[in-house]
Amino acid sequence: MRIDLSGRTALVTGSTGGIGAAIATGLARAGARVAVNGRRPESVAEAAERLRAEVAGAEVVEIAADVATDDGAARVTRTLPDVDILINNLGIFGPKPALTITDDEWRRYFEVNVLSAVRLTRAYVPGMVSRSWGRVQYIASDSAVVTPVEMIHYGMSKTALLAVARGWAKEVAGSGVTVNSVIAGPTHTGGVEDFVRELVGPDLPWDEAQRVFMREHRPQSLLQRLIEPEEIANMVVYLASPLASATTGGAVRVDGGYVDAILP
Repeated sequence: MRIDLSGRTALVTGSTGGIGAAIATGLARAGARVAVNGRRPESVAEAAERLRAEVAGAEVVEIAADVATDDGAARVTRTLPDVDILINNLGIFGPKPALTITDDEWRRYFEVNVLSAVRLTRAYVPGMVSRSWGRVQYIASDSAVVTPVEMIHYGMSKTALLAVARGWAKEVAGSGVTVNSVIAGPTHTGGVEDFVRELVGPDLPWDEAQRVFMREHRPQSLLQRLIEPEEIANMVVYLASPLASATTGGAVRVDGGYVDAILP
């Protein structure tokens, strides 16, 4: 299959590293003009430079803004009034005993992981509908379906994204715009490495630490290893393409077989 996104503009939130950076790279390779987003101008500039170095001729827009705030989202839409492909990737996570999660933390996880995506969807969907073409995606998680006891607040936010995606897909039905969520399984990023170390200790060599983590904390994974960010990006790029025109309202799994169900 040949995926050609030439002439399309994509925004990937939280794309200075990890899954977001891999998605931005994949979209650029397919020919899209890609907006890289993060909170700090320095990290955005560094990520954009890496992307240009990796993809010859890539057209990259740098947007330093905290999209979890009204002001940050407004800055994004001023810089980029229209997008064809919106990838809501921004997210935070971290282990916390359930009884110690405060009201402020519950609100923060909802604001960052859910409302930031809703806000940008609301801003960009009308333009997509008017052009009769668009792609909206929400990067969810296996935690949306298999709630982790050490991160109930995170699981809640990712479950909410599945509902948001399904609802927006209904809102734009018949318009040429598709809306999907992507259920990412345990993925190898810098933040996940830190998380693994918190759970299994700092002294084990990484390969062994990863095996211990998967065996003790994610034993239902059929892949039996962490997923690489590029593997998530491959699905996202496909769903962003004209080839996925009949896929909408779905929760598409790239979870390494982690979710033990036929359907999400």
